[in-house]
Amino acid sequence: MPPSRRPRSLTRAGFSRALLTWHSGARRDLPVRRAAEPWPILVAEVMSQQTQIERIGPAWTRFVGKWPEPRALAAADTRDLLRAWAGLGYNRRALALRQAAQTIVREYGGQVPGTVPELERLPGVGPYTARAVAASAFGVQVAPLDVNVRRVIGRVVGEAVSPGRLQDTADGLVSRHDPRAWVDAVMDLAVTVCTARAPRCATCPVARMCRSAGSIAEPVAATTSSATPFRRTNRWLRGRLLAAVRDAPADSWVDAPDGLAEHDRDAVLAALRGLELDGFVEFRDGRARLASDPP
Repeated sequence: MPPSRRPRSLTRAGFSRALLTWHSGARRDLPVRRAAEPWPILVAEVMSQQTQIERIGPAWTRFVGKWPEPRALAAADTRDLLRAWAGLGYNRRALALRQAAQTIVREYGGQVPGTVPELERLPGVGPYTARAVAASAFGVQVAPLDVNVRRVIGRVVGEAVSPGRLQDTADGLVSRHDPRAWVDAVMDLAVTVCTARAPRCATCPVARMCRSAGSIAEPVAATTSSATPFRRTNRWLRGRLLAAVRDAPADSWVDAPDGLAEHDRDAVLAALRGLELDGFVEFRDGRARLASDPP
């Protein structure tokens, strides 16, 4: 935005109107957005915590088809659960989601609770997921702040503010009439227009209200990378070992390999002990099998 132009006043009505008008022609058609009930929405939000929402569609469709309500998942077999979660990574989320389902059954009569504090009490549900579910499933006027939405609101505000103030500001911009549409719209704005690199301010629907419009310098690309190749990480190793145990015949023991890719025997054994501590496997005498379900 040229220095001579001052941004328009930032109001809920003005921001929401501009955002939702733009989104009517720019909405991404994602399978998870067809969910109408709280439970499928909660499943989608947990799946997308550490997996891009564009990638979860097929797994989400199969998952809610197999366990269409909390009572069904609360009694799910661990092997079936982990198989349904295959490809999404961070398998702790699957077990946490089952624990959340059990809590919903035990404390809320099988109905997903509708307030942010109640949702935050569920295993595996943090502030972002609780707000996303509250807004999308129950129409609560709260904004889920992930790194993308935080970037949009932070740029609009145009100054460094505390996390609490940024949350209050974002909540104050949520549409009174359709919080779910607002959440979808601001997410799409973040990933298609207000991107981390080279934001497209000239086509941004809220540029006239944004204190940063036209003044964001593109970050200089790093010339070298120190990132560890994925195949060398413990996450990769744990994923491969768990897949081998998960896909073995029921109750059968799998011998720990002497090594896997660039991981030696000691790394394999340490990873299996970690999987045992996390409740995924039983591990003894150099062999592992999927952990038994509690009676």
